[in-house]
Amino acid sequence: MNPILIKTIQFFLSLSLLIVLHELGHFIPAKLFKTRVEKFYLFFDIKFSLFKKKIGETVYGIGWLPLGGYVKIAGMIDESMDTAQMAEEPKPWEFRSKPAWQRLIIMLGGVTVNFILAVIIYIGMAYSYGDQYIPMDSLSDGIWVTEKNIGDELGVQTGDQIVAIDGEEVENFDSLLGEIINGNTITIERDGTTIEKEIPVDFISTLLEDEDKIRFISPRLPFIVGGIPKESANKDSGLKVKDQIVGIGDQKIRYFDEAKAVIQRYTNQEVDLIVSRDGREEQIPVVISDSATIGITMGALPFDQMEEMGYFRLETRKYTFIESIPAGINKGVTTLVSYVKQLKKIFNPETGAYKGVGGFAAIGGMFPDTWNWPVFWSTTALISIILAFMNILPIPALDGGHVTFLLYEMVTGRKPSDKFLEYAQMIGFFLLIALLLFANGNDIYKWLSK
Repeated sequence: MNPILIKTIQFFLSLSLLIVLHELGHFIPAKLFKTRVEKFYLFFDIKFSLFKKKIGETVYGIGWLPLGGYVKIAGMIDESMDTAQMAEEPKPWEFRSKPAWQRLIIMLGGVTVNFILAVIIYIGMAYSYGDQYIPMDSLSDGIWVTEKNIGDELGVQTGDQIVAIDGEEVENFDSLLGEIINGNTITIERDGTTIEKEIPVDFISTLLEDEDKIRFISPRLPFIVGGIPKESANKDSGLKVKDQIVGIGDQKIRYFDEAKAVIQRYTNQEVDLIVSRDGREEQIPVVISDSATIGITMGALPFDQMEEMGYFRLETRKYTFIESIPAGINKGVTTLVSYVKQLKKIFNPETGAYKGVGGFAAIGGMFPDTWNWPVFWSTTALISIILAFMNILPIPALDGGHVTFLLYEMVTGRKPSDKFLEYAQMIGFFLLIALLLFANGNDIYKWLSK
């Protein structure tokens, strides 16, 4: 199946699940409080619906515009802008006739369901898959900076031990990039000396200049032959795929990153490579080109094999069902906190993080191009948390806007007028359209600039 089609299917599957459950978060408390729900829609049905069916007092349907979904609750100023209904006398079954605390619960239902869903997914993943990660302290010879210019901007180099971000010890290599992006200071050990550096305020902007190079830090890896192109001068040298190069001339090497400096000594010369193959070492003569390359591509070994070879240690933790519950809750909370930190940087123009704001293409790109259920569920949980937080922001037209006005009413005892709520809803709607255009415009700009 085409990779783009696989991504698209996963995107719509995830989006549909999140929208339906979010709207159920509003629908269920509305029904419990005997509030009439006139419509329940997946996607928007401007002008027409792909499907609709009335059951009881509610029309259930699927719209054609996949920008979200909605429930139309009687007696509420929402995206439907049904001012004719609001001009009539309030009915007992309408939203506006209910006590403020009931209306607050109805409005908080969607974001609550989104966060609970994410936690449930994380609990299920902890129980089903456990956690596997590379502890930072197992990288005995430090990290590999694969993009030197980005490393220079941050102030780190190959061989550094990254000890802490913002004074907090870094334990898990898999979380390192996210902590750097969210952090303000980085503590490293270099040649026995501890160095603390400020992370440049615009470092995110540096990363976004070439998103293909965003993962600029890696564990130090062995030099494995991944392939030998037909046009390579060394195609008949005797090198084989999966060979490990452990020496060049009289220089032993352990890591791929050590090879470049050694190879440059032999530009336009013949040199013997020391190759480890099937547990034996042998010498293979090769020609180094005038651009100081061997003419091969880099390969990789399975993580468990590299662990056996001593390049790092893999920690694997399995959870019982009871243990997976606090693990899932903790994952949900830490993911939310991390996202809030990223959002703060987006709202700070100096960071340049706003350049990374993406629309539907960016969200779709988060999914793998092959069917991978752990990644699918992990991505769905992350998007669910993003939706929960974005929806609770105090912006009119979002759940958070309604919640803000309800809290004002509960504190002051004064309810905002229907006319004020209508204007606020319109302003919020235009703000959301502007954000949507900006985010998807960013996607288009990135695509055109590639």
